[in-house]
Amino acid sequence: MRLLVNWLLSGLAVWIVAHVVPGIYVTGAMAALIAALVIGFINATIGMLLKILTFPLTLLTLGLFWLVINAAMLKLASAVVPGFYVRGFFAAFIGAILLSLVNMMLRWLVHPAPRRERF
Repeated sequence: MRLLVNWLLSGLAVWIVAHVVPGIYVTGAMAALIAALVIGFINATIGMLLKILTFPLTLLTLGLFWLVINAAMLKLASAVVPGFYVRGFFAAFIGAILLSLVNMMLRWLVHPAPRRERF
């Protein structure tokens, strides 16, 4: 059940980012859900491989190169998913940053961290 909720939240995040970032377009809710699924799959496979291979460059840039990799994965997902379009690398770069932030915020709203008791 938690996996389904996370997928729906990711689809909502894609939908929100598409309405905020110029250059990212989603034709409907189903395209946003499919895009969220494909983005997750690409990040788990190709994205992870690229992050491992470019780890030295990531260390040199203090982690900022991961943003470039995430933007490339977003652009790749737009090439695969019909109804999800990303025009240009700058839109993908800003979209990848906002997608991470919106996704994190939505998950925090739905699954807040448990409070710890202090003794």
